[in-house]
Amino acid sequence: MSENKEKIEFKMLDYSRLENEFVSFKLEDGTIVKVKVDLDRVGKATNFTNPDGTPHYAINTSVKLSIIPSERKFSVEKTSVKGKQSNPPGQMFS
Repeated sequence: MSENKEKIEFKMLDYSRLENEFVSFKLEDGTIVKVKVDLDRVGKATNFTNPDGTPHYAINTSVKLSIIPSERKFSVEKTSVKGKQSNPPGQMFS
């Protein structure tokens, strides 16, 4: 196998979350917005360093938003419900 000098090789690194999973904000209308930033993949270069000699990392991130309306209600199309089971009149979801 020939080495390609144009490619940087990385060792994948595991990670653990140090603080809260979400940062939460309350909007003036009572809506709660939760923001979660997560690491998808982290790698440290094994055959390359930055010009100043420090390690070179490749980090892929994602951002997840969760919006909770103040009235805490939502709706879905009936056709999207799997199983199409109906609830007896007056029964509510919790």
